[in-house]
Amino acid sequence: MDGDAILRLLREGLLLVLMVSAVPMLVAMAVGLTTSLLQATTQIQDQTIGFVPKLIAVFAALALAGPWMLWQVVRFAAAVFETIALIK
Repeated sequence: MDGDAILRLLREGLLLVLMVSAVPMLVAMAVGLTTSLLQATTQIQDQTIGFVPKLIAVFAALALAGPWMLWQVVRFAAAVFETIALIK
C-alpha cells in the first residue's frame, strides 16, 4: 500500500467523521439556540431546561439519520477492506 492510498483513506475517514457527526451536532445546536431564545424572552434562567429538549432532539435525529450514517460507515469499511486486500 503506497502513501497516496493511505492519505486518501485517512482523508475520506476524516470527512466521514465530519459528515456523520454533523447531523446530531447541527440538531443539538438548533435546539439549543431555540431554547436559549425562549429562555431569554421569558427570563427563565434554569440550566436544566435546555438539556431535555436537546437530548430528545439528538435521539430523534440519530433514529432518523441512523440508517444513512450506518450505510456510510459500512461503505467506508468495505472500501478500506478492499484496499487492504489489494496489498501485494
